[in-house]
Amino acid sequence: MDSTTIPFTIQLPDDLPFAFSLQALAERFQTLTDQRKARGLRYPLDVFLVVAVLATLSGASRLESLTDWARLRAAELAPLFGLKRPTMPHQSTWSRVFGTAVAVDALEQVLCQFFREQQHTAEVPARGSGILAVDGTTLRGTIPRGQSRGVHLVAAYLPESGVVLAHVAVDRKEHEIVAVPPVRTHLNLTGMVVVGDAMPAQRARSTHVVETGGAYRWVVTENQPTLRANRDLWFARPRVATGWSDPTTDCTTVQRVALGHGRVAERTITVSRMLHGYVDWPYLDQVFRLERVVTDAGTRMVEVRYGITRLPPEGANAARSMAIARAEWGIENGLHDRRDVSLAEDACQLRRGHGPQVLAALNNAVIGLVLTTGQRNLAAAQRAFTYAVDRILVRSSGSGERVK
Repeated sequence: MDSTTIPFTIQLPDDLPFAFSLQALAERFQTLTDQRKARGLRYPLDVFLVVAVLATLSGASRLESLTDWARLRAAELAPLFGLKRPTMPHQSTWSRVFGTAVAVDALEQVLCQFFREQQHTAEVPARGSGILAVDGTTLRGTIPRGQSRGVHLVAAYLPESGVVLAHVAVDRKEHEIVAVPPVRTHLNLTGMVVVGDAMPAQRARSTHVVETGGAYRWVVTENQPTLRANRDLWFARPRVATGWSDPTTDCTTVQRVALGHGRVAERTITVSRMLHGYVDWPYLDQVFRLERVVTDAGTRMVEVRYGITRLPPEGANAARSMAIARAEWGIENGLHDRRDVSLAEDACQLRRGHGPQVLAALNNAVIGLVLTTGQRNLAAAQRAFTYAVDRILVRSSGSGERVK
């Protein structure tokens, strides 16, 4: 029951504060192979995926609420998709389709291609002009009672546009490094500076990133003791005899202070190129020291991180290095918090097959659809879409029958 055309056009009202087209995304969904047996199929695979996106945009992101959302709007959805019966699938069908009928890798590639096309440019990006953050999170709703482990997903995320380019499941948080090679092979790293706690400094990884057109920015931890010792020695304040001045260095420093919610966050970054050519590390150009001091309700917390990067001073001075650091931290509130809070992902208890990964991929798609329109408040966008969704379905339904 594979479809060959898209029978619908979803028309957004002019008074919505954002605008995008689901048509191209639906066409991408139709390229996926339905892994169910063809006999007895009533609902094509792309119907499940498009309806799930519409429901999630309307605030119905959990499987139960998604099912109810579709069932209550079956009269409008059925003619929109050219279905013969004015019904929508049962919750058990949604669970089975997401868990067994969708190839997760293929879905991830389809979404990656879709968002890449939306951002297409003919110019070759300069090295380090884009930021790719890699980090993982556990879907809490998938943790069985009495256990501590659930589905853990590592995402490759563009914090400046809000788009997830790849998603890989790993056994546990400690194995995030295992997900890095599959994530990397999915992506074109040209112009990207790759950052993230999921990618500790490794020589082979550094070489690959640079030789495929990207740049790295790693935090150095105990996994590289020699590199860490050189780093600590360089940033340690030298002992200066009385009457002598500090030795000359090329260190540059930038400081930023942020106020909000009763908290003061002071961030200071220092970068230097004087270890370039001295430390035996592939393509190393600069080292940095990043200090964050947070004062909240009288409590003071200090965090210091050191790292290395391929980016030269002209591509990443202290101000640009600070911007990259803030973008790296942005994966928490830009992606994980939006999925956990606005999309209630942790409350979803779908555990069948690879259903959790499918729903997570669709949640990523919804975030990308909204943020690429210039909107930054996902919850507000959902409220606006919820207000208009019935008018959208009424205007859009009745556009033709599905061609098989």
